Amino acid sequence: MKLFDLTNKVAIVTGGNRGLGRSMALALAEAGADVVIVGRDEQLNQQVVEEIERLGKKALGLSVNLRDVEAINNMILMVKDQFGKVDILVNNAGVSTTKFALEVTEQEWEQIMDLNVKSLFFCCQAAAKVMKEQGSGNIINIASVAGAVGDVGISPYTASKAAVINLTRSLALEWAKFGINVNAIGPAYIKTDMNRDALENENTFKKITGKTALKRLGQPQELSGAIILLASDASSYMTGQTIYVDGGWLAQ
Repeated sequence: MKLFDLTNKVAIVTGGNRGLGRSMALALAEAGADVVIVGRDEQLNQQVVEEIERLGKKALGLSVNLRDVEAINNMILMVKDQFGKVDILVNNAGVSTTKFALEVTEQEWEQIMDLNVKSLFFCCQAAAKVMKEQGSGNIINIASVAGAVGDVGISPYTASKAAVINLTRSLALEWAKFGINVNAIGPAYIKTDMNRDALENENTFKKITGKTALKRLGQPQELSGAIILLASDASSYMTGQTIYVDGGWLAQ
């Protein structure tokens, strides 16, 4: 369907070499976009690049320290130089820790906020400078249901994702006049290789599925529809929104 067609679009996906990032990058490529994969592991980057190239699209893997603002700015300029533009930015890179609030250290707090909020903001800023010149662009931030409701044992993560949701609104208001739409996706618990062991713990599984209307974990590919919607012209009148892909987590 033409409304969802991303042919000739250039997308950047941070944290794009595994899990949700990889799945979203492949979905964007299947919809027609050329995709830049950003991740620290060059070998994993290359694996996803090869998968995208087999789909007939151009791809590039970049190893970038997203905690370094200068490195972020250089990354965006490199993509612009090589591909000529930046149409879509997916801010997926993030980190969490499972600890009760009384046990969280300053270092752990700063690590989560630096990657989940600070680096996300400066990726948005750097991409928006290019998109402003173009007069168009779609920025998609990966938030979480944990940014909308509290949870036990992940307080720094919940704080960071709440910041992402409200930052999405603020940037949408500032950049609408430049033709830049800023939206977010809020997943619930999605089963990936990184969290597979934790989510296969019987007690954890029962706790999560017990709070989920669909009574199961999500799969990475179940974000594909939302990411293509927000990256395409199908969402041209949407900005400042968070779409929750949560199996009914927030309906209760």
